[in-house]
Amino acid sequence: MMETISLNALQIYWWLLVSVIGALFVFMTFVQGGQTLLYTLGKTEAERDLIINSLGRKWELTFTSLVMFGGALFAAFPLFYAVSFGGAYYLWMSILFCFIIQAVSYEYRKKPNNFFGTYFYERLLFINGSVGIFLLGIALGTLYSGGNFIVNEMNLSHWTKTSYGLEALLVPFNIAFGFMLVFLSRMQGSLYLYNHLDNKALEQRTLYTLKQNTMMFFPLFLYVMGSMLFQIGYSYDEHTSIVHTESMKLLHNFMQYPQLAVILVLGIVILLFGIYSALFKLNRRAIWFSGLGTILTFTLLLFILGINHTIYYPSLADLQSSLSIKNSSGSYYTLFIMSIVSLLVPIVIGYIFFVWRAMDKKKMTIEEIKSDSHHY
Repeated sequence: MMETISLNALQIYWWLLVSVIGALFVFMTFVQGGQTLLYTLGKTEAERDLIINSLGRKWELTFTSLVMFGGALFAAFPLFYAVSFGGAYYLWMSILFCFIIQAVSYEYRKKPNNFFGTYFYERLLFINGSVGIFLLGIALGTLYSGGNFIVNEMNLSHWTKTSYGLEALLVPFNIAFGFMLVFLSRMQGSLYLYNHLDNKALEQRTLYTLKQNTMMFFPLFLYVMGSMLFQIGYSYDEHTSIVHTESMKLLHNFMQYPQLAVILVLGIVILLFGIYSALFKLNRRAIWFSGLGTILTFTLLLFILGINHTIYYPSLADLQSSLSIKNSSGSYYTLFIMSIVSLLVPIVIGYIFFVWRAMDKKKMTIEEIKSDSHHY
C-alpha cells in the first residue's frame, strides 16, 4: 500500500491538513476576541461575569486546536518547526506567554482572597486577546513575507537577526495581518456572544461592536489579500530545487487551480453573509456562517502556499534556504505512518462539535451564573 502513494501526495495531504487545522484555530480565536470586548460590552460586574463564563467554556477548545496545529507542523514539516520556532524565538515565546496568562486568568479571576484582584486578571485576558492574537498574525504573516534564517546542507538552521523574530513587527504586511486577525476575532467574538447569551442589553451591544469591528476588518483584509496576490512570490524548480522569484505567484496559483479560487470566494461570501444575517436579519446563528466562511477562507490562503512548486516560508537572508513542502517535510515513512494517525483528526473535531453543542443547548443567563458557586 505504501508504494501506491507518492511522497508528493503525502506532502500535499499534510499541508492541506495543517491548513485546515490552522484555519480552525483562527476561527476559535473568537474566545480571545470576546475577551477584548469585556469592558466594551459588560457595563456591570454581573454582565462581565456572564461574558467571561460564556467564553470560559470554550477557551480549552481553542487550546485543543492550537496544540493540533503545532503537532501537525512538527510531525509533517519538522524543518519549518525547527527554523521558525527555534529561530524566531522571541516572537514565539511572546506568543506563548500571552497564552499562558489566559489559562491562569480564567482559573484565578474569581478565586477567594485573590491577591491581585479581579481587574488584574481581566486585563491579562485583554492582553491575551489583543497582543497574543496580533503576534500570532505577525507570525503567520511571515509565511508570505519571509524570515531571516539560513539552512545549511545538513538541514541545520540559524537566525541571522539578534532580535530573533521580533524584526517581523517592522514589516507593514505583517502588521496588517496581525491587526486583521485581531478585528476578525473581535467580530467572531461578538457573533458568538450574540448567539450564546440571553441578555437583551448585551444583544444590542454585541451587534454594535460587530458593525464597528467589521468596518475595521475588511479594509485590512482587502489590503492583505491584494498584497498576497500581487506581490512578488517565490517558486522552486521541480528538478533542481533552485529557488527564484516570480511576480504575482499566488495569483498565478489560483489561476492555474480555479477550483481553489472558487472555494476562496465562496468562503468570503459565506463570511459576509454571516455578518449580514446578524446585522440586518438578527440571526442568532450567524456565527455558524461566519465560522464556516472563516475556515474556508483561511484554509485556502494557507493551502495555496504549499502547491504548484511554491515557497511557503521565504528566507530573507539566503533565498536558497527558503522552505517548501518538498524540502521541509518528514520522510516518506514518517508521513505515511502519521497519515494513518491523522484519521483520528475527525474524532477530535467531532469532540469539539459535540462538546460545543452540549454546552450551548441552553442560552446562558446572569441568573445561571449567580447560582453557580464554581463559575470563572
